[in-house]
Amino acid sequence: MPPWSIEAASPHHTNSSFLVAGGAGSANPYSDIKSQKAFEKGLIEKTSKQTGDIILYDNRIVLYKLESDVMIYLVGAADENEILLYNTLLAFRDSLHLLFKYEHLLCSWDAGAHSGQSVDKRTIVENYDLVSLAIDEIVDDGIILETDPTIVVQRVSRAPTQDLQVGRIDLSEQGVNNLAQLGKSKLADWLRQGL
Repeated sequence: MPPWSIEAASPHHTNSSFLVAGGAGSANPYSDIKSQKAFEKGLIEKTSKQTGDIILYDNRIVLYKLESDVMIYLVGAADENEILLYNTLLAFRDSLHLLFKYEHLLCSWDAGAHSGQSVDKRTIVENYDLVSLAIDEIVDDGIILETDPTIVVQRVSRAPTQDLQVGRIDLSEQGVNNLAQLGKSKLADWLRQGL
């Protein structure tokens, strides 16, 4: 395994199963789902009774933080640097706080918008795409890439650089008809190729 690598980063609801399981690991260290579920169940049981934020479990370093009704886990090999793993866990947690706060500001015009400022099960499920992207920006294939939450948030929330030019879209009736004709012809071509 490369230096400074982790096996999993995962938020977990305190009363149920993992919300994002194995989000960052390189290769799954468990041969089947049953052994992985046994590890997760044992980990949850052990950490629910602990008051610290780091344990050695099943020959792995497990770091965890409780946020509202979600426990955030980071799992690494037993020989990994605990301080770097802890900084990675904090980067993930802080990135989630910043992302959800940022999303709340963008969606504040919506009267029914969730508060967005806490890391809880509802917010994680509603923003699953951002959570996955944040994990991917922090860790890639088990290798820790970034531990600065502001950089992670910039990368995750940044609009695409090659966006479609809105000024070039013809929204007149003729433009919509042309788009429909193009769609019909593409569909007909696709169906002909499939048969």
